[in-house]
Amino acid sequence: MFTKALSAGAVVLSLTLSGCALTANSPAEVYGTGGGGGVLDGAKVTVASKAFTEQLILCEITAQRLESQGANVNRVCGMTGSNTVRAAEVSGNVDMSWEYTGTGWLTHLGEREVITDPEEQYTKVRDEDLERNQIVWLPPMPANNTYAVAVKTETAARLGLETLSDYANLAKSDPNAARFCGASEFLGRDDGWPGLQQAYGFSLPRNDIAELADGAIYNAVATNNPCTFGEVFATDGRIPALGLTILTDDLHFFPVYNGSLTVRESTLDEYPQIAPVMAPVSALLDDETMRQLNASVDADGRTPEEVAGTWLHEHGLA
Repeated sequence: MFTKALSAGAVVLSLTLSGCALTANSPAEVYGTGGGGGVLDGAKVTVASKAFTEQLILCEITAQRLESQGANVNRVCGMTGSNTVRAAEVSGNVDMSWEYTGTGWLTHLGEREVITDPEEQYTKVRDEDLERNQIVWLPPMPANNTYAVAVKTETAARLGLETLSDYANLAKSDPNAARFCGASEFLGRDDGWPGLQQAYGFSLPRNDIAELADGAIYNAVATNNPCTFGEVFATDGRIPALGLTILTDDLHFFPVYNGSLTVRESTLDEYPQIAPVMAPVSALLDDETMRQLNASVDADGRTPEEVAGTWLHEHGLA
């Protein structure tokens, strides 16, 4: 994978951005992460993330896992937006962050081809990003945080709906029963609502569509007000917490968004042990695991630091 040779440069660790610092009695202290003597003893790296729940958890999982192997980790968890994190990583202000294969391909690399095969998507974004930006994509987690359409579980059972094809048929036969909530970005994206309607052959009347903020959609669907169906992210913890069901994308329309730890090539050249240290973490993060971890924060009120530390400890990775 690492076919290009770069001279190792100094990593910029001093940032003006605020990070997510550990508090007293945090999991890093309780479980002993941060001790020396591991395969990364003496390594100094900066881990960054975006600001939503899943990213905050992944940032902490990464930081605590590396600390357990002796690394000195500077956290910059909770940066605003994909482009901000990306710019910091490409410029060398941070060493690594979790990104999604679809985002890397469509947003950061500016490609227009929508790829729905997970392995093909990962391989293409991995190879292209290494060649163009010297960013290494480590093997991805199984979890696919893609767009999805959710409905109350009891409503899906009552209407006999399991797939998006079932939803399309409902939208054509009874549009009012198919009322839909989406965020403005989803409602305007080719890989969102317009493309979904085209792929599944239906067109919902405008008065049966409500535009809401991302976070408000989950409760709107759960309460059937003002919509019965809505745009969600597949690994969001509110899906099980609110008793929602994801309709199967049976025509494989939505792009894949498998999370991968992306690392600057120069950082990985300096500390190659990062890859094997993080490999077992990525392998365990499937859809259900990410939903449970996210729900622990969004529904149960635990902190990302606590959730990350507990999970690592339970799997012998702390």
